[in-house]
Amino acid sequence: MPYTPIVATLGYVLSPDHRQVLMMHRNRRQDDQHLGKYNGLGGKMEPDEAIAACMCREIHEEAGITCESVRLRGTLNWPDFGKHGEDWLGFIFLIERFSGRVHEGNHEGELEWVARDKLMSLPMWEGDRLFLPLVFDEDQRPFHGVMRYRGECVQSWSYSRC
Repeated sequence: MPYTPIVATLGYVLSPDHRQVLMMHRNRRQDDQHLGKYNGLGGKMEPDEAIAACMCREIHEEAGITCESVRLRGTLNWPDFGKHGEDWLGFIFLIERFSGRVHEGNHEGELEWVARDKLMSLPMWEGDRLFLPLVFDEDQRPFHGVMRYRGECVQSWSYSRC
């Protein structure tokens, strides 16, 4: 059977001093699989769209800002993660510079600047705690991981860097 994941982006926007990260508190849609959790910004890639363009479009749609420096930090395969068992393939970005003014939120939730050293104390997916350190570390090589969930629990996690 061919692998046909939903392709998406997930981005972490740094404040101008790089001490804070813009996070989405997913608290507005009752049918949201991520309800109550904090997450980066992003979404599904559209046909005929490059992955970096998708990241910039999603950041603009969700936060009202324009990306000026976007760096790929890794890729993540989430088999069977979707609400109906869909596979997801995520491209994880760090947005190191942007222009414009961040608005307060959107239909999915509120946007909040969170100190980098407080990120791990937020309610978030269990697996985010495993890959987030790789997004913000000093290693310039992108990571490439596979994370399998059962319900809300990580069943397995592996990654490599090259």
